[in-house]
Amino acid sequence: MSNPFELFLTSPDAVNDFDSAALVQAMLDFEAALAHASAEVGLIPKPAAIAIAGICRAQLLDVDAIVAASGRAGSLAIPLVKSLTEAVALFDPEAAGYVHRGATSQDVIDTAMALCTRRYLDAIDADLERLLAELEGRARAHRDTPLLARTLMQAAQVTSFGLKCANWFAPLARSRWALRELAPHALCLQLGGAVGTRATLGEQGHRIAELMAARLNLSNPASAWHTARDRWLRLGSELAITCGSMGKVARDLSLMAQSEIAEIAEASGDGRGGSSAMPHKRNPVGAMSVLAAAQRTPHRLAAMISAMTQEHERGLGNWQAELAEWAGLCISVRSATRTLADTLQSLQCFPERMLENIEAQRGMVFAEGAAAVMARCIGKQAAHQLVETAARNALAEGGQLHGAIDALLTAESKRFESLDRAALNAAFSINAAATHAGSGIDAIFSEITSLNFSPKQS
Repeated sequence: MSNPFELFLTSPDAVNDFDSAALVQAMLDFEAALAHASAEVGLIPKPAAIAIAGICRAQLLDVDAIVAASGRAGSLAIPLVKSLTEAVALFDPEAAGYVHRGATSQDVIDTAMALCTRRYLDAIDADLERLLAELEGRARAHRDTPLLARTLMQAAQVTSFGLKCANWFAPLARSRWALRELAPHALCLQLGGAVGTRATLGEQGHRIAELMAARLNLSNPASAWHTARDRWLRLGSELAITCGSMGKVARDLSLMAQSEIAEIAEASGDGRGGSSAMPHKRNPVGAMSVLAAAQRTPHRLAAMISAMTQEHERGLGNWQAELAEWAGLCISVRSATRTLADTLQSLQCFPERMLENIEAQRGMVFAEGAAAVMARCIGKQAAHQLVETAARNALAEGGQLHGAIDALLTAESKRFESLDRAALNAAFSINAAATHAGSGIDAIFSEITSLNFSPKQS
């Protein structure tokens, strides 16, 4: 992946597990497993299996030449099998005749993709664990830290920063659980032969598949899934959902980091987040990278789902399109997960600024609560109208909503003799509103704790 704009949005380790060498090695792992399993059931001589497996190391083959030849061949597997066969023949001409016996190109490529994806899922799971730990820690630490909630990009009411972190936490925790649940079903051995019947392997086909799946630590499906991509795409869909949830977090972080909001800030220094023209800038580059990944992921998923309408027993162009999009999806999601985890670990929070932004609203964020208290005295509609009038007066005079309401109450004191003034005053408490919001955190963590996490794929 030499495109600098791709590299700009990815971390090197995210690219490595799907680079040419990694993919070719995964394909060779398939070929070695096929040879060993075939020998175990007596389909090929054991010395031949040993000879084949001994050459199944990417460093022994010309990976660049194999990749270069794949365009003409229409498949990466064809030049790989040719190169492997030639290499085996140098040491054991008889064994060369047993290379790739009973398999087809899609078998080796799909299995290799499953092996590479398993490594990705392990890495994503580890970064999600780190990300979730950071969010949970901040949620608990800022349980009662007042924060201005915003709806339709406008000031709404008071929440707590802790609850906001918990609401970021929950969908990511659910995705981590879903990825673990889906992985065993999606990470399957592919072994169907030319048309999915394993005909060349004869009666030993199912046993060979069992042995290969065990050796490669993959699930063994009841049949080939050459053109049945549902399990695979369910996993892909959850990866895309995970990226979307991370994009939501990044979007909020970027908005909270705006200069005029300044409630949080990403770490800076060593050239991070600077500007080529404005020395004062502190750009949220972590959020930016995650948002770029979230922007591209839906299109990758859409392309793969549209590729499910494959022809008969082997897709023509659609499977090939899926392969390219799948690698891109995995790289984007893993890069976003790593970036967001790093960003949150070094994120700076400014509770005093959060409070200032609430106070700058002059009590308007408590209008609904004040109207609810007054409704007990004069009814809902009348209370709504009175608070609405008070809000207009406060805005026109540059005052506080609470004071504007008091002025209206004083003007009609007899009408409000039964009004609970203490409850009205309490409705304007910033800390009380934040504490009420923070109380919802426990329910979120309790729900996530109830999920039965499957063991991580190894």
